[in-house]
Amino acid sequence: MQTRKLGNSNLEVSAIGLGCMGMSFGYGLPKDTQEMISLIRAAVERGVTFFDTAEVYGPFTNEELVGEALAPFRGQVVIATKFGFDLSPNFDPRGMKGSPGLNSRPEHIKEAVEGSLKRLKVEAIDLLYQHRVDPNVLIEDVAGAVKELIQAGKVKHFGLSEAGVQTIRRAHAVQPVTALQSEYSLWTRTPEKEVIPTLEELGIGFVPYSPLGKGFLTGKIDENATFDSSDFRSTLPRFTPLALKANQALINLLGSIAEQKKATPAQVAIAWLLAQKPWIVPIPGTTKLHRLDENIGAVSVELTPDDLHDIDDTASKITVQGARYPEKLEQMTGR
Repeated sequence: MQTRKLGNSNLEVSAIGLGCMGMSFGYGLPKDTQEMISLIRAAVERGVTFFDTAEVYGPFTNEELVGEALAPFRGQVVIATKFGFDLSPNFDPRGMKGSPGLNSRPEHIKEAVEGSLKRLKVEAIDLLYQHRVDPNVLIEDVAGAVKELIQAGKVKHFGLSEAGVQTIRRAHAVQPVTALQSEYSLWTRTPEKEVIPTLEELGIGFVPYSPLGKGFLTGKIDENATFDSSDFRSTLPRFTPLALKANQALINLLGSIAEQKKATPAQVAIAWLLAQKPWIVPIPGTTKLHRLDENIGAVSVELTPDDLHDIDDTASKITVQGARYPEKLEQMTGR
């Protein structure tokens, strides 16, 4: 497995990471714990060294799973987790119901980190992201709290998720930001306009989540797809039958390139991301070993400058239908 450095930091990780959220929540019922532990360890055997979780996934159960699975590999892998939600007992993370939502007050960050350290079974968190920007707390105070945690040896690197460029700059001035994690793929290209140039200027790495468009870019989902109420895609405007039908043009594009490359649409989608910048590290999630192997195989897919030009040219003529999130969740992005 090739490795990449996240921006100007010394944090070196596998070129493709593993997003672990779907193992515990978000995409239907939680999967079997022992099977998921085996899958995470299989990823390590294949050279994956970058694993992504968050306290809100479950809540808490995904960190426990990742902590147990990676316990034998301490010092060999990088675990990223996130704080920033108010996890009161009646909180429902799928629809952000029953909760005031965000909480990035410095004292709450410190409490969250103590919990994450225990669940992950580590002495320090390799990469700690603010999960969503909290409009009620100055980003300088958030960065300052993480800076203190870094000085105390409890955190190694600071990250942001779905933050806007001004927030990134302000945070970075207090405590250098190692990585930004935001959605980025052929069907979500918003970061290209302002965010990616800012990251390049400041020397910050980029970790695209949902690099396969929450499964859509694999080519296995069409307008006849149905999603259980425990699958959060059932709430997403982009996953309505009409939107799925309209967005099939992207799948046709990926499929035609995949055929030429003797690859799969998913591999082309990930290879496209890898080709954008050398400091981009996608974190596709999966609960299946054959999909893990398929995703990792994207590292070997060579897209020439001509291929990239053709993809961009065709993709620019496709208007993606449907918002990424319902309005309440959409408002939490790009702040």
